[in-house]
Amino acid sequence: MSGVFYEKFERHAHGEGLKAHSTHYCPGCGHGVVHRDIAEVINELGAQDRTIFISPVGCSVFAYYYFDTGNSQAAHGRAPAVALGHKLASPDSLVISYQGDGDLASIGLAETISIAQMGLPLTVIFINNAIYGMTGGQLAPTSLVGQKTATSPDGRTRAMGQPLKMAELIAQLDGPIYVERVALYDAKNRVKARRAIKKALQNQLEGRGYSFIEVLSECPTHLKLSPVEAEKWVQENMEPIFPLGVKKDLSAATEPWFKGPRPSYEPEEVLGLAGAEPALEEKRRAEWPAHVAKRDLSFKFAGSGGDGAQTAALLLVRAAIELGYDATHIPAYGPESRGGTSYADVHIAATEVLNPAAPEPDVLVAFNAPSLTKFAHTVVPGGTILYDSTIVTVAPADLPPGRTILAIPFTKIAADLGKPMVKNVVALGALQSATKLLPDDALIETLAHVLKDKAAVLPLNRSAFAAGLAAVQPVTT
Repeated sequence: MSGVFYEKFERHAHGEGLKAHSTHYCPGCGHGVVHRDIAEVINELGAQDRTIFISPVGCSVFAYYYFDTGNSQAAHGRAPAVALGHKLASPDSLVISYQGDGDLASIGLAETISIAQMGLPLTVIFINNAIYGMTGGQLAPTSLVGQKTATSPDGRTRAMGQPLKMAELIAQLDGPIYVERVALYDAKNRVKARRAIKKALQNQLEGRGYSFIEVLSECPTHLKLSPVEAEKWVQENMEPIFPLGVKKDLSAATEPWFKGPRPSYEPEEVLGLAGAEPALEEKRRAEWPAHVAKRDLSFKFAGSGGDGAQTAALLLVRAAIELGYDATHIPAYGPESRGGTSYADVHIAATEVLNPAAPEPDVLVAFNAPSLTKFAHTVVPGGTILYDSTIVTVAPADLPPGRTILAIPFTKIAADLGKPMVKNVVALGALQSATKLLPDDALIETLAHVLKDKAAVLPLNRSAFAAGLAAVQPVTT
């Protein structure tokens, strides 16, 4: 057994006995043969410590049980995108996107084509057995015309489309430098398959470009054939539709070119590249307020587009994070961003937010009447409702009892300060006065940092926050 495999396969019998040294693949399945060839080639190239397998949904996902290399499991069809991320994050790595036909040629077709056209040095190993192997033997994009499957019991008809010839499709793109289709049904072809896999991996290690190897593979279980009969079926039925051979090879003509930018793992630099602002000077861990019984408080900020509900929510979340709490923000805009209600769900937790949604918030901050009407009845008993009494001049008669109702003229207070648009900061001040969840200066520090390039407006925002703090006069219904 190649040293690239784990010494024991924990998937079977907890790594005990003979099963600890055998894969789960069905007898006669081509996955085991391809696994062996890849492992031997990685060993020959001395690349085990640089190799990262990307395995999506399907039979190919189990590669991480067997290969003693880096491994990432990707969502269905997304393996090429994940592979690209690994390659750019670690340019010297050997990244293998190992996929089946249901995954690569169906839900993952867009990712497959887009990343192939980019042409970066990656290696895609495509196992084509003309059927969905793991999930029940359904019709695959590569199933043959006339082939009976779980979802084409009478055979694939013309109306179901023709089988996709992925090697030919990829070869037409400008990005790839090497595309070949191989088979496993006899010794001669298995030697060719191994040679193709090695060349594809060498192309990547040398920085030459993208390689795509399609492997015609047997699936005796869903073909309902013996391993020997399945090999014959691949030769006699698949090969005429999927001709073997090199479809494109520019390896020799392509000089090594890819070195890749050296990755940085410095947090501040990464944040800068992502467009994030640097963290505040020093994160401090604040004690969870003793008067707050819950260890996770949820908030909903709601209003019309332009009311500042989303900005207020983000400021609250950022201030909480800087105090060492866990906090989340989920915005909801949709077609209502210029009327009706757009809203943000916020959670602040002492340790960890378990569910970022806030369908039943502890606190509602409503900037207009539709928001108050829509969400007031979702606030939990004992919760708090703050609304802009400048806009909502008459409160709905059916506001739920058992909640603290705070009618604060956010807009009027802001207008009196000379800038109606700071009504969201007034609302934050009122919210802080009502809940005392964070220290008063936490939101002010966050505001000062966010407005560091707009120093002229900081005094106004400080005044707006202070006015909101002073405006709270609770009335309990």
